Amino acid sequence: GRPNPLVRVEIMDDNNRMLASGEAGEICVRGDLLMKGYYKRPEKTAETIVDGWLHTGDIGYIDGEGYLHITDRKKDMIISGGFNVYPSEVEQVIWSHPAVQDCAVIGVPDEKWGEAVKAVVELNAGQQVSGQELIALCKTRLGSVMAPKSVDFVASLPRSPVGKVLKKELRAHYWQHAERKI
Repeated sequence: GRPNPLVRVEIMDDNNRMLASGEAGEICVRGDLLMKGYYKRPEKTAETIVDGWLHTGDIGYIDGEGYLHITDRKKDMIISGGFNVYPSEVEQVIWSHPAVQDCAVIGVPDEKWGEAVKAVVELNAGQQVSGQELIALCKTRLGSVMAPKSVDFVASLPRSPVGKVLKKELRAHYWQHAERKI
């Protein structure tokens, strides 16, 4: 939708520069209706509110008509060989396969690229698809950089009590023996 007229919304890059319409970056907001900071947590406030802009941690863009589109969470973004990969874009492609019930795309340790794109997939009952087929589908629609380098199949993805996939738990499993260098 369109931002509230009482709150200014801008899309910013990692250097806090405002991006042009259509460019994806972090959604930042400013206005009198926003929080002043975290209670008794000045360090958290300083990293969240920069130069008066509240950094939401959401990734998105504003289109040519002024509509705000939220596409991902910044903490979920994968940096592979210097390229930003937004997991939700890859997940949308994988979900389009009829054999896939659900999936989560995460970054896993990779000595050469820092992080590699991995898909963790839950299949529909009685359905089959190979990891190579899903990788090929992603390469066709998104290109090689964004396509998963590997696919793991699981009986069920870890979920919160409300059914949200817990990517933090998935990442912890793959990163438990690696030192994160990013």
